[in-house]
This record gives sequence, structure tokens and C-alpha cells, in this order.
Amino acid sequence: MQKNARKNIIYSIILLLVVFLVYLYRQNQQSPQLPTPEKDGKKTITGKTMGTSYRIVYLDEQGRDFKPAVDSLLEVFNQSLSTYIPDSELSRFNDGDTLAFESVYLPTVLKTSKDIFRRTDGAFDPTVGPLVNAWGFGPEGAQLKDSVNIFQLLRLIGFEHIQFDTEKVWKTQPDTYLDFSAIAKGYGVDVVAGYLQDEGIDDMLVEIGGELVARGTNENGELWKVGVNQPSEDVTANDIFSIIGLDNKGMATSGNYRNFYYKDSVRYSHTIDPKTGQPVNHRLLSATVVAEDCMTADAFATAMMVMGTEKAIALQKGQEDIDVFLIYSDSLGMQTYISEKLKPFVSYIKGEKE
Repeated sequence: MQKNARKNIIYSIILLLVVFLVYLYRQNQQSPQLPTPEKDGKKTITGKTMGTSYRIVYLDEQGRDFKPAVDSLLEVFNQSLSTYIPDSELSRFNDGDTLAFESVYLPTVLKTSKDIFRRTDGAFDPTVGPLVNAWGFGPEGAQLKDSVNIFQLLRLIGFEHIQFDTEKVWKTQPDTYLDFSAIAKGYGVDVVAGYLQDEGIDDMLVEIGGELVARGTNENGELWKVGVNQPSEDVTANDIFSIIGLDNKGMATSGNYRNFYYKDSVRYSHTIDPKTGQPVNHRLLSATVVAEDCMTADAFATAMMVMGTEKAIALQKGQEDIDVFLIYSDSLGMQTYISEKLKPFVSYIKGEKE
């Protein structure tokens, strides 16, 4: 009798445990999943700089307005690297032969430019400006020039004509002209992002003229997501082709599909090959580069538009610090290439497919 009573007690305890565990399981299944906590203090500031606009979204529980400080910072930045300001650091170097550095910006952009000039075999070259202007893609917009003396200008082109050390920069070809328009916006984005980080901002999306840096997450605790425009010759069209999530990265896009003109039924794009002196003629429509910083992404995006699709893909595969999203055309229409590490961060809309 005692054995049976003991067994009954044990069975009862086990049964109660099973019932209790089933109850807990059902309660857990019925409980709604808690959403990712939203972050407070979203702020947005906008303004004008470098002949374009900027937009910065950041999260700050203190609700601080950084616009006055950002505007002042960008003014100092432009006073160093602008080719439109006659007395800027860069303009004075272009007018002369040697210049002692006056800011951190010029030596930094020179060092990065030299590195990417080498890594792209000269496809990225900040001395190409005179050719761009000669072909009619200067500040006044795309227009055909009466005559273009390419061979005379080619002797001025080549970043190897620019030499520098820790204190100064000088030219080995007196008439060589530097223009950092293909890297300056990206560098400016990095400078602003660095300033905000120094102020204790961990979550931000900084954009200048379409070049971006994302840090942290948005107000919903998600990666910052940015769009890549669908290539279109219509300057009023802003259709989004794809969305890229940025995980603490910089991103820049370069394209040939808007800044161009026709002569005798031949299409001339604003991207000039520094080696040939001619506008490029290939089927790469848009190159989006993702890198650790926006300055690097900006320069590589320009280089890839010089190279074309096949060479751009080969270049990316040889670099560990960049990823790419390329849009190009072939006999079947518009196509894309996405580097492997970037694929999980890319999504399409409007039925577009990879």
C-alpha cells in the first residue's frame, strides 16, 4: 500500500509539472513579440555646401542643434579644398607651384588620392580637370567646345606630377591643376560625421550631394537605409532602383546617365579617361561603392565609371575594403552586379530583380 501511495504521489507531481510546462509554453506562444525599442531625440538639419545641399539626421537625447557648428565646419573645409573660392588653399596652390600646408584637409586628401590613384592604375586622377573643362563639362554645364586640343592637355594630366611631404605640396609640371570634386564631398561627409561623433552622437546619417555615411542605427533601432536611383536621362526623375542598408559604412554613387551631350549623333559623357583624354564609351551606367569611409567610396566610384563594368568588377575583387553595386546595360537590357558581402544588405523595389 505504501509503495502504491508513493508512486501515486510521484506520478501526480510529474503530471503537475507537465501541465505547468505546457501552460508556460502556451503563454509564451500567445505573448506578442516585443518590438525593438525606439530611440529618442531624432533631429534633422539641412543646408547648402560645395554647390549642392546637405542633409543630416541624428539621434540626440539632449536635442542639440548642430547646424551652426556644421555650417562653420564646412565653411572652413571649403576654404581649404574649393576650386571656386579664389583664395582657398587649393586655388592658391593651383595658381602657383608650391604651397605650405595650412590645414589638415589638403594633406589628408592628397594622401588618400595618391593611394587610390595607385590602386586604380590611374583611373582616379584629380589632375583630370582641364580635360573635363575642355570637353565642355565645366561649371557652366554640359556644352560642346569649339575645339579640343587633347594632346596638348594630356601632358598636364597625371597625379605623378604632384609631390608632397608632411609640410608642403609642389608640382613637377608647372601647369598641372588639381580638382578634388570627385572626392571632396565624400571627405566632407567624413569630416562632419567625425565632428558629430566627437560630440557624442553615435547614431547618424550624413549626406552631402548624394554621398553618405551611416553610423549606428535609426530611431527604430534598424540600420539606416538609403536608395540608389534608377539610371535615367530625365534630370527630374528620382525613381529608386534599390535600397541598401548601411552598417557603419560610407557610400557614394557615380553615373554617366545625365551629364552628357550629343554631337553628330555621338553621345559624349562627362567622365573623361585620364589616360586617353577622351570621354569614356562603355555600358556601365552607375557605380555605387560602399567602404569604411565616404572619401574612399567617392574616389572608387569615380574610378569605376572611368573603367567600365568588367574592369570595375575586377578591381573590386582585388580590394578587401570596398563593395560595389553596379548597374549596366547589355543586349538584354538593364543588369546589376553586386559584390558578395553587400548582397545581404540590398533589396529591390517595384519588382526589380538581381
